Amino acid sequence: MTADNKIYDVVVWPYRLIGNFLLLGAMWLLTFGVITVRHNLVGKQIDSLLSELYDKTAVFGWGLDDVTLEGRHKTTLSSVLNAVNLKRGDNILELNLDEIHAKVAALPWVKSATVTRRYFPNVIHISIVEKEVKSIWQYNQEFYPIDEDGQIIETEYVPQKDLLLIIGQGAPEHFNEILRIMEKDKELFGRLKAANFISNRRWDLIFDDIEHGVTVKMPEENVEAAWKKLVKLDKTRGILKRKLTFIDLRLKNKVIVRLNTKNGAADNRSE
Repeated sequence: MTADNKIYDVVVWPYRLIGNFLLLGAMWLLTFGVITVRHNLVGKQIDSLLSELYDKTAVFGWGLDDVTLEGRHKTTLSSVLNAVNLKRGDNILELNLDEIHAKVAALPWVKSATVTRRYFPNVIHISIVEKEVKSIWQYNQEFYPIDEDGQIIETEYVPQKDLLLIIGQGAPEHFNEILRIMEKDKELFGRLKAANFISNRRWDLIFDDIEHGVTVKMPEENVEAAWKKLVKLDKTRGILKRKLTFIDLRLKNKVIVRLNTKNGAADNRSE
């Protein structure tokens, strides 16, 4: 064998050896990967290490010292504590803030919530914004608080002030549509005492007094135009200050009113 051939053999041999090692290594990694996936060895080992870490850190000053709550008015403290189920000494690093948030956000009065960790002392701080009751819905002789989004607040509620009463099936779901229109005139809207959703189609509005006030019959369509007409009639002619039983705005070019006569009989007039 020539010198050139010997040099050639010496150069090739280490590459073959390295190649074999790389091939064996790849096969070993592939085999390990299959076994790991099949038996979840890495996941189990990580879980075990984390569990041991949490146990150790809880001993060395990472236990929960307190839970603080901000923004609570109608939400009871006990309902929050029962929902989150946190105990003094729980490892603050181990607590899942997303899970705590979900539990707090599910409480009836909670509109939004934030949950944060605070250290030294170790505190879980919960801040909530509560729903505002905009009206009371009467349905089947029962009364339910309704929030600013037209949603029922599923809890017992005793009104602390005069609230707008809405009546009829489907009223909460449709009330925001007319509310956005009526709120543009604060003075007239402030005199509204009740809104009755008729046949799941249109509204009767009762002003000044639920039992003895004036009922305004709104149309099914063109509600905004009818409301503007009512505002104009009240400002220019004081129509809601008259002794009326109802004002009918369902006809586009006509206003029908019913007057209470002295002897109690009703008198219909149109304008």
